[in-house]
Amino acid sequence: MIAVILGSLLNLYSLLVFIWALMSWFDHSRGFLNDAYTVLNSLVEPYVKIFRRFIPPMGGMDFSAFVALIVLQIVGQALVRFLA
Repeated sequence: MIAVILGSLLNLYSLLVFIWALMSWFDHSRGFLNDAYTVLNSLVEPYVKIFRRFIPPMGGMDFSAFVALIVLQIVGQALVRFLA
């Protein structure tokens, strides 16, 4: 039961990180997108910032969100298997 809940929460957070990364490519300076991006940024930025310290932008592209997603999936899979 705990493994299912934890797995669902980690999948939801992974989805939030993915949406946050996609939204960073578009103009979100006004309206609903600005509000949504502000909320997502407050939830996701602290986690992604951990990886940004170790992974500098390459060629103007920030790969820290991609690495953060991979690590989140690996840790999530390990925890779910451990708790199952």
